[in-house]
Amino acid sequence: MPSFDIVSEIDKQEIDNALNQARKELATRFDFKGITAEILAEKDKIILSADDAARLRGLREIVIGKLSKRGVDLRNIEHEEPAISSVGHARQELKIRQGLEGNKAKEIIQAIKSQGFKVQSQLQDRQIRVTGKKKDDLQAVIQFVRSRDFGVAIGFKNLRD
Repeated sequence: MPSFDIVSEIDKQEIDNALNQARKELATRFDFKGITAEILAEKDKIILSADDAARLRGLREIVIGKLSKRGVDLRNIEHEEPAISSVGHARQELKIRQGLEGNKAKEIIQAIKSQGFKVQSQLQDRQIRVTGKKKDDLQAVIQFVRSRDFGVAIGFKNLRD
């Protein structure tokens, strides 16, 4: 039976490229001369730190701008509240969401079922597998999912006959 997967992934290499571009811009910006500001990339988050809240806001704008120019979908970047210490140092985490979480996956599955498509959809390892008897039904599901905004980046892969 034909099937495909609905996934929510961000290209790690594009994130790395965007952060490298942001670091280069940070080194050349006049308003950041002599200021301690850094961008750290961990497995599933980006840590921004600066001397004060205003510099942190500027740093975040640089990083978000570079991410969007590299084609990274910003719906999968979750902004934590900035932590500002009593000395004035500011720090913020940007969490990167990979895969479909439980509630979002259930929302997508319910939306597909509510439309009455002749397909089955199930959650498998943070992605949704959609199977049907006809390829046309699967293409209709893809068009439907693309037309709705579920608040996360959605992609399709592994279309099988």
